[in-house]
Amino acid sequence: MDKILLMLQLQAQLNDATNGDKWTKGVTKNGKEINWKRCIYMECAEMIDSFSWKHWKNINQDPDWENLQIEVVDVWHFIMSLAIENYSQTLRGGIEDLAINISNLESFSRVDTKNESFGSQAEVIEKVESIMLASLGRGDLDLETLITDFFDLTLMSGLDLETLYRLYVGKNILNQFRQDNGYKDGSYIKEWDGVEDNIIMKNIWEKNSDIKPDVLYKELTKLYLALTKS
Repeated sequence: MDKILLMLQLQAQLNDATNGDKWTKGVTKNGKEINWKRCIYMECAEMIDSFSWKHWKNINQDPDWENLQIEVVDVWHFIMSLAIENYSQTLRGGIEDLAINISNLESFSRVDTKNESFGSQAEVIEKVESIMLASLGRGDLDLETLITDFFDLTLMSGLDLETLYRLYVGKNILNQFRQDNGYKDGSYIKEWDGVEDNIIMKNIWEKNSDIKPDVLYKELTKLYLALTKS
């Protein structure tokens, strides 16, 4: 449960910093509507592009599992945000209550076990589309089913709670780094010598799984300065 609670807390802090303190009411500090469900299904559509699903193009291309894992983490940002918003608006409780309820799900025990196996392309896409359907629904949100489907997808993507946590914290730091380096005004460079910053962040974690978030930020800074000065 500790890792779930920490990720929820980090997500709330990121949303507070980026969107203001009214984001759980569905609006940013600038008065713009927030739609977490739309964020989820749009990100899921990008996730499917990790596979050569088009029958008319690149039919023999291998799945891009590395990109899929990054997209899974991105979707997790939005699912956690939706869950926190839902608990706030329906008066179900705070972040601690949400973390307890997630850890009590049957699917949590499965994802909290070391895993390095991948599902088939068909299985992964079917699970992604299940998440899309849940986020496209206009009725009451079945949050528990949505999170269960996400944990199933996590396992199919070769991840588990530990690796999901590591990548999430890494992406959280990367998001902060982006905001600090011109992401909002469009001056930030997302590809570093032809490699997307997501992949660079992931590679840093894989080389040193014990790296601290502040050290990761410094590593990103060092690499980015070398890029912009070259």
